[in-house]
Amino acid sequence: MSQDPWLQNYDANCRLAQEIAENIHERNRQQRTGGNPAKINMTLRASLQKLKQNIAHLKEGLLRASSTRRLMQSEADRRQNLIDDLLTREKQLNATFKGDIAEPEPSRSTLMGAGAGTSGGVVANPWLINESEETSGLTFGEIKQQQRRVIEAQDAGLDALAAVISRQKIMGKEIGNELEEQNEIIDDLAHLVDKTDDRIRNETRRVKLVETKSASCGMLVVIVLLLIAIIVVAVWPV
Repeated sequence: MSQDPWLQNYDANCRLAQEIAENIHERNRQQRTGGNPAKINMTLRASLQKLKQNIAHLKEGLLRASSTRRLMQSEADRRQNLIDDLLTREKQLNATFKGDIAEPEPSRSTLMGAGAGTSGGVVANPWLINESEETSGLTFGEIKQQQRRVIEAQDAGLDALAAVISRQKIMGKEIGNELEEQNEIIDDLAHLVDKTDDRIRNETRRVKLVETKSASCGMLVVIVLLLIAIIVVAVWPV
């Protein structure tokens, strides 16, 4: 599994910051010994400008990843802390380069290490001891493994989230299909009710027509019977 591009850029910028620190240390050494630091000053200005631009790109990359929710909140916070630390170091390097602050003094452990492993005339570079507690005592390979484990944990979390979203999508489709079936049943019932209502109206009209005809026929029978009775009475001898 390849390393995250953002972390690769961060590592590259950490190495650039370390290189700048070493160059500042060398520039100061040349100034103390009467050398000409003009060339190294030019290199330092370009490197500091590049470091500043790279940190801005790291910020933009983290902002994009956070806004698209490609990172867990804990990892986004961790990376923001890394950027803050790198930004603090960039400001310290700029101030040291300009002479606003003095170069950090070597710690006691650094001096003891220098006395044991280097010659007495060489001063250890104090910038080399800046290391976070998380990576203190770890080799570069172990740091990469640690970062890989973090990325794998993030990938596992994203896979779990994708599985949940997939299940919700399937459930949504099933609910939609059920609603469509229910709507079809309701439409069929409405159509059947309309047909039944039409039939009831037709039958009602027929009943009324039959009633009207029956009433007319009854009146005709009564009239005929009355006529017959009148004729019989008229022709019946007294």
